[in-house]
Amino acid sequence: MKNFKIALKMLFLMTIITGLLYPLAITGFAQLFYPNKSSGSMIYEKNKILGSELIGQGFTKPEFFWGRPSAIANNPMPSGGSNLSPVGKVFKEQFKARVDAIRKYHGNTGVNQIPKDLLFASASGVDPHISPDAALFQVVRIVEARHLNSVQKEQLIKIIQNSIENPDLFILGEPRVKVLKLNIKLKGL
Repeated sequence: MKNFKIALKMLFLMTIITGLLYPLAITGFAQLFYPNKSSGSMIYEKNKILGSELIGQGFTKPEFFWGRPSAIANNPMPSGGSNLSPVGKVFKEQFKARVDAIRKYHGNTGVNQIPKDLLFASASGVDPHISPDAALFQVVRIVEARHLNSVQKEQLIKIIQNSIENPDLFILGEPRVKVLKLNIKLKGL
């Protein structure tokens, strides 16, 4: 019985430390030193949340930049990939549907000409980035959908070039652009 009481006291103590004090301390530290990041890196416009820098959104209209396909409809709660087999029927159907959606606005573009990040879902399902090539690939569609002139088209290309983020620490990852930020900058054209 003595060991049971000690174990129960230890359980209670560790629950307080690891379940209450530690999370509060880490949350307080994050809020103090990294308030924007610890609150989800939200992007605001006139006190209205437009989205998060960290979570992709499902843009599908031709006048916007499209992000990576998501196996989970960009819902961060069940974050993850599809785990579909590349030789499976469902995967092939999804791939064909994505190619067809792109060809609807980009003509009979060859599959090898379409940037891969517009065809394949990310592992997290909520990737907010696309490659600079994927962004530049979409310029013609956006110009046509928004009825932009040649000067505005050049401005759009410069917006993309100025929005490129380098790999973290210059070696981790690939150059990328945030889709939500590009779509926000489209308002200025």
